[in-house]
Amino acid sequence: MFLVALTGGIASGKSTVSRLMEEKGAKVLDSDLLAREVVRKGEPAWREIVEHFGEGILEPGGEIDRRKMADIIFRNPEERAFLNSVTHPRVFQLMADRLSELEAETGGEGIVVLDIPLLVEAKAGSLFDFNLVVDSPPEVQVERLIADRDSSAEEAWSRIRSQAPRSERLACADFIVRNEGSLEDLRLEVDQAWEAVLARARGS
Repeated sequence: MFLVALTGGIASGKSTVSRLMEEKGAKVLDSDLLAREVVRKGEPAWREIVEHFGEGILEPGGEIDRRKMADIIFRNPEERAFLNSVTHPRVFQLMADRLSELEAETGGEGIVVLDIPLLVEAKAGSLFDFNLVVDSPPEVQVERLIADRDSSAEEAWSRIRSQAPRSERLACADFIVRNEGSLEDLRLEVDQAWEAVLARARGS
């Protein structure tokens, strides 16, 4: 299998790019969905998080309230580091397990896109065959966070600044997908990215 890491800042459009890549035939693994699995109620990571942050971090049903958690970690680097130390190893292990399942299903053929928002923060870029970065100007990210996630401008900028600098993400890219226009513009960008992936895969 040819492994493509897909990353980008918050509200850069990674999920849309993942969907477009899937339409082209890629298998997609979303680390955010895997992260939700590892922190489900009763899981070891869930217990560690509740022990650290207290039961006030929970929804009425006992699951972790992601909005409350985000409000804490995006304002506090130490708490963010703690959460990452609890979740990252488990997410990467689950990802490895799912890759093994895919390899068994496909005989090791095909292209797998792994949506990993914190690829740079986790220093994991070297683990993959191809790094694809979705890039949007910070001002566009802020507009999307306000429009789509009901964030204030202050919250939006805080979340952007809590992630790796844009320059570091771009530096790790084998290909950059620019996403600051229409969906059709993005489709054209993904078309070019897919051709770059295929060319690298054929040469590997």
